Amino acid sequence: MSRPCVVEDASWYETIRMADGVTLIHEPWIKPFYRCNIWHVRGRDRDLLFDSGLGHVSLAAHVPLVTERKVVCVASHTHFDHIGCHHEFPDRCVHAAEAAILADPRNEWTLADRYATDDMFDALPERWDAAHYHIEPAPAGRILEHGAIIDLGDRAFEVVHTPGHSPGGIALYEKSTRTLLSGDIVYDGPLIDDAYHSQVDDYMATLERLRELDVDVVHGGHFPSFGRTRYRQIIDEYLALKRKPGCHLA
Repeated sequence: MSRPCVVEDASWYETIRMADGVTLIHEPWIKPFYRCNIWHVRGRDRDLLFDSGLGHVSLAAHVPLVTERKVVCVASHTHFDHIGCHHEFPDRCVHAAEAAILADPRNEWTLADRYATDDMFDALPERWDAAHYHIEPAPAGRILEHGAIIDLGDRAFEVVHTPGHSPGGIALYEKSTRTLLSGDIVYDGPLIDDAYHSQVDDYMATLERLRELDVDVVHGGHFPSFGRTRYRQIIDEYLALKRKPGCHLA
């Protein structure tokens, strides 16, 4: 089987402007299951970057939006597809439970050893070599806990700890717009609860809490954004599946 075609760095990223000053940045040549949604939010005093993608192609060099103003770069969690460019931004934040991984992102800890292969792509980035892929260390300057606030000046996002997919997963909730940047705990696709540090019982408890959150729009870590009704459907379907008799909780 022939390898996919190669895409130049300048064409690697795509940006899509959403509502409320939110912009989606993604890597369209990565297959949807592996393709991280990178969320940029415009603030008065600083901007927010929630996740940073695969990291093989520089985000700072090829997406002007992320270097126009001061930006705080937050990790939803530390799987390889979400933290690849964190080292490019000096103001970095992560939950305490995964701070050690961001500072020392070994492939076996970030799932890169399992998933960072040629099979991820519809087209390959320049210079890609799966055997040598790794993420640069990016120690966080701020360690986040549940309830912490990411302050952009005129906007405030509350940190919601979301263990289950990974121990230090977080979502960011803006009460004024009822917007949830959900990371990988809930999105409109197959939810992953079988990574080496996933815990299904924690996942269920997190979703039970999140279901009560007053949200109008959810921007997930993968796949398209969605609204309140679909949000509750996704949660209810997952919980119903895991509560079936005979379902093993890891």
